[in-house]
Amino acid sequence: MRVIDIINLKGGVAKTISAINIAHVLAVVHHQRILMIDNDKQGNTTKFWGLHSYERPGIAELLTQPGMDVRQVIQPTGIAGIDLIPANMSLLSANSSLLINMSRGRDYRLRRALDPVRDVYDFCVIDNAPDINVGVINALMAADDVLVPVKIDQFAFDGLAELIEQVDEIRESNPSLRFAGCFFTMYQRNKANQRGDDWLHDDGSYPIFKTRIRSTVKVTETTYEGKPLLVHAPRSTAAQDYVSLVAEYLAQRKEGAGGEV
Repeated sequence: MRVIDIINLKGGVAKTISAINIAHVLAVVHHQRILMIDNDKQGNTTKFWGLHSYERPGIAELLTQPGMDVRQVIQPTGIAGIDLIPANMSLLSANSSLLINMSRGRDYRLRRALDPVRDVYDFCVIDNAPDINVGVINALMAADDVLVPVKIDQFAFDGLAELIEQVDEIRESNPSLRFAGCFFTMYQRNKANQRGDDWLHDDGSYPIFKTRIRSTVKVTETTYEGKPLLVHAPRSTAAQDYVSLVAEYLAQRKEGAGGEV
């Protein structure tokens, strides 16, 4: 099972929608078995799949109760090939509890918890909070690839240097971790976006995927429908862009490329 972290320390970049649609494309286009993890206390990925609850265990319990079997936490999403480890606001207190817990192995709890299902799934896609907390560090310790959604604006790369620094530090303990690259979301073909696109490429500080996720109202509609783009609007530009992005990512993996930033 290969673990993909979708993360950006900046909010409002279509992180959750990207995680959901990347997972869905891997499942339905590439016939991969996918485990999603909602690692954000807001629980938006969990809400998208209609699985938000305080009565069932989720990522918070998995992180704070080391003896819990991950198979007790995993829930089907209703889409063939995609299961979910859900989240709710309990993750806030879980992160606080973990922060004061200086026990050895605290940052490896998620990695170890996933061991029983590594042969069950092909990919694990983690939707992370826009933060570097203990839960996110656990996700990075468990990950193989980091993908960063970026909305082009004046503050596009705010926090990215700090994220890269964290990735570099964690790579000392998790040498398989790599920064696969950034991808642009909510992209519009206008002068402002083109200028920003050109500047970011010329800057050359970070690896950037060629695929842009174009802006469309269909993305917003999916949040109300609770359906991935390939179900709700398969012909939309964004749906096809996520298909292209996943293909580009898989090709990058096959070639052994990616950013060692």
